Amino acid sequence: MSKPMVATSPQKKPEAKPDPPINATPQGATPNAVTPNGAPAHMSASAPNVSAPAIAVAGHAGAHADIDSAATKMQTNNLDLHYGKKQALKGINAKIGANTITALIGPSGCGKSTYLRCLNRMNDLIENVTIKGEVLIEGENIYARGVDVVELRQRVGMVFQKPNPFPMSIWDNIAYGPRLHGIKNKTELNDIVEEGLKGAALWDEVKDDLKKSALALSGGQQQRLCIARSLATKPDVLLMDEPCSALDPISTLKIEELMRELKEQYTIVIVTHNMQQAARVSDFTGFFLLGELIEMDASSKIFTDPNEKKTEDYITGRFG
Repeated sequence: MSKPMVATSPQKKPEAKPDPPINATPQGATPNAVTPNGAPAHMSASAPNVSAPAIAVAGHAGAHADIDSAATKMQTNNLDLHYGKKQALKGINAKIGANTITALIGPSGCGKSTYLRCLNRMNDLIENVTIKGEVLIEGENIYARGVDVVELRQRVGMVFQKPNPFPMSIWDNIAYGPRLHGIKNKTELNDIVEEGLKGAALWDEVKDDLKKSALALSGGQQQRLCIARSLATKPDVLLMDEPCSALDPISTLKIEELMRELKEQYTIVIVTHNMQQAARVSDFTGFFLLGELIEMDASSKIFTDPNEKKTEDYITGRFG
């Protein structure tokens, strides 16, 4: 499969539109693209044949940023994955820029979460999985012989779809990873816990209740706790598999704001079914379909002027 297509020349900047309301689409559902008057594109009486999607794109993503202009943090070359005899990924070639947010979109079963798990070898835990090709982080193949998987997962953290705090105190949740990696000094651990919670914008809410059970937190707080737990191990890359699908709109907004802040220090890759969310928070977007990466480009281009007809059909609600 050819390498992901990227914008090579400046494009006319689309007219700015306000971000859609955070609660416009129920979490976990795939939203339909909308026309400028707010009606679903596929239901618009005045424009039955939509030639371009009209999902609002956040201005922070820039006007058709070039993925090659960002330093490459991770890269996959001809990546294939089979579950037994079933091929789930087919020759994926992609670049992930340092200190950017990359969103992976596509219908259920298209391979986007499988691809995400390849980036820190979470698929190693599944039986009968065969992987071919390369996954590079700063030029080093993470599937090379002799790679320490525990160390890899320290560098490439994961936040899952549903919050999964450990059944222990807030403090112990954050200190768990550093302890596992040999840090025993209580003062140092206290500093790590505070830094992690501040990084996840949770410190002010829980600083007086660090011995409280993490299971007593709200869903949104639990998800931010899981982000803080990942940050405590000082990762280079943070993977998020639909981190907002189980959250209410207010908690979702906090997570999205947090992602924008975190990209100053980390590289973030997010899987989402919410295309409006992808347009709001990501710098680059990759569209997966039937195990193939159809297109990866600047989010501002993917959602206004995609190169591939399949991408346009998906984001305008013609399928998926």
